[in-house]
Amino acid sequence: MASSEIEVVSSQTKTQPQQSPSNGAPPVTDVFSASAYGDFEKLRKFVEQDGASLSIADGNGYYALQWAALNNFPDIAQYIIEHGGDVNATDNMQQTALHWAAVRGSISVADVLVQNGARVEAADLNGYRAVHVAAQYGQTAFLNLIVAKYHADFDAPDNDGRSPLHWAAYKGYADTVRLLLFRDARQGRQDKEGCTPLHWAALRGNVEASSVLVQAGTKLELTVKDKAGLTPVEVASDKGHRHVALFLSNAQQKRNKRWFDKIGLGKIGDTGYAPILFSIVIALMFLFINSVLSAPNLPKVTAVVGLWGFTALSLAVVSLIMFYRCSSRDPGFIKRLEDLGKDADIEDPLLNIDLNYSSIWMGNWSQLCPTCKIIRPVRSKHCSTCKRCVEQFDHHCPWISNCVGKRSKRDFFIFLCLGTLTSFLSAAIAVQRIRTAMQELHTERWMHYVVVQHLGVVAFLVLDMIIFVAATTLTTAQASQIARNITTNELANAIRYGYLRGPDGRFRNPYNHGCRKNCADFIIQGYTDDDEIAWPPLQQVAS
Repeated sequence: MASSEIEVVSSQTKTQPQQSPSNGAPPVTDVFSASAYGDFEKLRKFVEQDGASLSIADGNGYYALQWAALNNFPDIAQYIIEHGGDVNATDNMQQTALHWAAVRGSISVADVLVQNGARVEAADLNGYRAVHVAAQYGQTAFLNLIVAKYHADFDAPDNDGRSPLHWAAYKGYADTVRLLLFRDARQGRQDKEGCTPLHWAALRGNVEASSVLVQAGTKLELTVKDKAGLTPVEVASDKGHRHVALFLSNAQQKRNKRWFDKIGLGKIGDTGYAPILFSIVIALMFLFINSVLSAPNLPKVTAVVGLWGFTALSLAVVSLIMFYRCSSRDPGFIKRLEDLGKDADIEDPLLNIDLNYSSIWMGNWSQLCPTCKIIRPVRSKHCSTCKRCVEQFDHHCPWISNCVGKRSKRDFFIFLCLGTLTSFLSAAIAVQRIRTAMQELHTERWMHYVVVQHLGVVAFLVLDMIIFVAATTLTTAQASQIARNITTNELANAIRYGYLRGPDGRFRNPYNHGCRKNCADFIIQGYTDDDEIAWPPLQQVAS
């Protein structure tokens, strides 16, 4: 890369005016220390009795209002402003109190400052605005406030052409990256070195930030070169970040045209393998009828065999019906703004949310989908294949060419059960038919006899056993998950989801109400109610 690693200006790492004495009580000797430590009574004494000024800086050029802003004392900030403090006063780095508030995410003070005339777009000597500082320190809630409520420019460049998205990606704050992408921050913006946010995420080896950028981006960001001629993949490899390099390389390969695109089969990856599975099932039914039930060189079908054969075929037909339902049914797609038909000037969805708790918002910035532009329920996930967010996302199944989610999981489980039962029953009938034929011929060379005389039955049994093993495995796995009320996605990525950890940090599923209730809810409703939790989950979640 053309330049050395970017760094946050050292003056933003604020320290208190003085060290605390040995007895532990903070030394409050002037308006600056009173503001820094939140001692309102002494501050009033210094101002109202001793005549201290709130409009002058201390020996380091810092103002009392900046100290109050850093430590989030809104009442003190309001008092300082009312008694002569300049809300837009700047220190030696040209930073205002709002810059200082952004360092620690002092939301309450930010409201006081802006409502009293603080300039949201004020820039320091490096061109950093409050949005840049918030991104540098991962203060996502603060950044959301000044953007949603006070319309700060979330995509503004600093003196080096770096936007808040560059900084968040470089520092590895995935939640901040997610928020900025949710608000349509430009992924393709290049700084003076020609680097995009993905370059900076790759430089520091930030896997999660890279993942969020790739998921919400296009193929273009993966191939952009900086002024040194390096792509993000090459930057990660050059810095020794193998995991990031491998991830970006795989993402680039997936978005490149594959060999079957060149021969006109490029839509297979989009449609999935549902047509192939459907054809296999039809072929099995055909082989079962012609090679097992009505083969001329097998014994005549008895009433019992005929009844079981009819049952197997009936189950196969019902399986196809359930297969169609799983493939065509809405698995639980979460509606987007365009789906609701609302106006483009709709109120900002993040303006009035309760950042602590609501029926939808659980305090997790990973609930933001940068692609669908929605706030999704906690157990939802964006499917990169369907390009939609799915409620209670389980997994995307290429064999049904659809996702398995809240509205389709019961149908999918029934389909698996029917597939398991049908394949087992038809295989048992095929074996019984061969065994009866061998008994009538009194032959012991069963392998030679079956391969030579009944090749169609062999072909049927091979295909049927493949279906049986796959269906049985999936049925067992799904049954276990239903009994515990957990999804395939949650099991595979449990380490990334904070709500699946208890106070001790160990795995603990807040949606598990016991096997009986979990199964009863699933059978009756087809899903479980996420509002009913066994205990409050932790409020931090990763994507």
